[in-house]
Amino acid sequence: MNRKKLQELAESLCKTAKHFNKFEVECLIKLFHTLEVEPSDRYAGIGLDRNSFRNVLHVTFGMTDDMMMDRVFRAFDKDNDSCISVTEWVEGLSIFLRGTLEEKIKYCFEVYDMNSDGYISRDEMFLMLKNGLVQQPSDEDPNEGIKDLIEITLKKMDYDHDGKLSYADFENAVKDENLLLEAFGPCLPDMKVFV
Repeated sequence: MNRKKLQELAESLCKTAKHFNKFEVECLIKLFHTLEVEPSDRYAGIGLDRNSFRNVLHVTFGMTDDMMMDRVFRAFDKDNDSCISVTEWVEGLSIFLRGTLEEKIKYCFEVYDMNSDGYISRDEMFLMLKNGLVQQPSDEDPNEGIKDLIEITLKKMDYDHDGKLSYADFENAVKDENLLLEAFGPCLPDMKVFV
């Protein structure tokens, strides 16, 4: 990519990726092009495929949960073409790394709402918590502990008492207690990685 095209793209992306300055956007574009792979499927888009993106999440941000990395990929892949474009990369990182609390609430809800129906259901909570919790050897059924945790979570977060979390429930709960932002698993970067 020549310098003029890089600057034009960076200027354009600065308008939508509000948390980065032009220089930072240019650096992210350059980084993207070093990570970009040619698609193995001729119908796939050009950009970062799922495996390349998961590698970035693991190596750069310390993510290890496979299911959560796939959900983060889906949150970045706004056009659902199974490929992260340079625009999706820069705009996604803007929220992922520097988003406001409101932007991060929306992003985390999108990650946790696995079937995109506008709710985080008991089943979705169960899958995320079961996948993210370390099982301790005991005589007790480990699923019972997860079900108990879901009940506690719903008591704390389900403001309208309908047995599932709407975006409004999630937003209110997180605004009341910021620690609930990643209640169902880590989907934001581990800031200890950057220290």
